[in-house]
Amino acid sequence: MQSRRRFIALSAAAAAVTASPLHGMGEAVVAAMPKDERDKLTPAQVIDLMKAGNERFRKGLRVNRDFLREQRDRATGQFPAAVILSCIDSRAPAEIVMDLGIGDVFNARVAGNVANPDLLGSLEFACQVAGAKVVLVMGHTACGAIKGAIDGVQLGNLTGLLAKIAPSVQATAFTGTRSSSNPDFVDAVAATHVRLTLEAMRRDSAILRDLEAKGAIALVGAVYDIGTAAVTWLPAK
Repeated sequence: MQSRRRFIALSAAAAAVTASPLHGMGEAVVAAMPKDERDKLTPAQVIDLMKAGNERFRKGLRVNRDFLREQRDRATGQFPAAVILSCIDSRAPAEIVMDLGIGDVFNARVAGNVANPDLLGSLEFACQVAGAKVVLVMGHTACGAIKGAIDGVQLGNLTGLLAKIAPSVQATAFTGTRSSSNPDFVDAVAATHVRLTLEAMRRDSAILRDLEAKGAIALVGAVYDIGTAAVTWLPAK
């Protein structure tokens, strides 16, 4: 068993934590993420570590963390390995469902994981300036914003946000009932919206597009199932 359990650890260490019989009795994660170790990781390795974290979460084998000590340890600097754009839904906290600690990832949250120019600027900073290796767009099942877009809900400033999701409703190929009351359709639209958001990022951000073309970062999508706790990663472009 590795003496330190942290996000930046090797895949073998992550596997060891997953198989641990201690169930929450492991050593607390307190070590900060060193820049040199983060920089050695490839985008694919970062994705594998997030997948391993979700597997631990699903099995109830999360690393035993001392968040106060993590906060103190990371106060002097940060070297996140990824940036996640996810929904504000209270049931889908990205760091928790991927068993991550303080400082491991940037997390941008907005209803329906919509990307606007302000969020794109944040993602560009995370990758170009701060060195994140992965941009993950993570939708989730039973998404209220997706349902609102399907129904054409109008409510103050929310109206404009839902309008950004509406193209995903139209673009979703689905043979069943196309209604917000049909959970399968809602989830199909959520997956479509993740894919279209990634396409929009590549179209609207020359910085992210160029970094991906160089292999410096990976732009990937996933959908979190609030019922099973599983993160399903969508096929790469």
